[in-house]
Amino acid sequence: MNFLYFDPGLGAMIVQAVVAVAAGVLLFSKNAIYKIKLFLGLAKDEDGYDSIDIDEEDTDESNDKNE
Repeated sequence: MNFLYFDPGLGAMIVQAVVAVAAGVLLFSKNAIYKIKLFLGLAKDEDGYDSIDIDEEDTDESNDKNE
């Protein structure tokens, strides 16, 4: 009779692998679904995040407000 022995390190490594696979699948599928929707025209081309770039128009408006 052979018994398998899983020490805590191996158990933690297995849990970490399962969590990493689940996160990878989730992130990959969200990106793939977004690209498919974008290709079919069902999604907007905007990413939903505010740009951190400073445009000249933005600086001109802020200068006018400060005066």
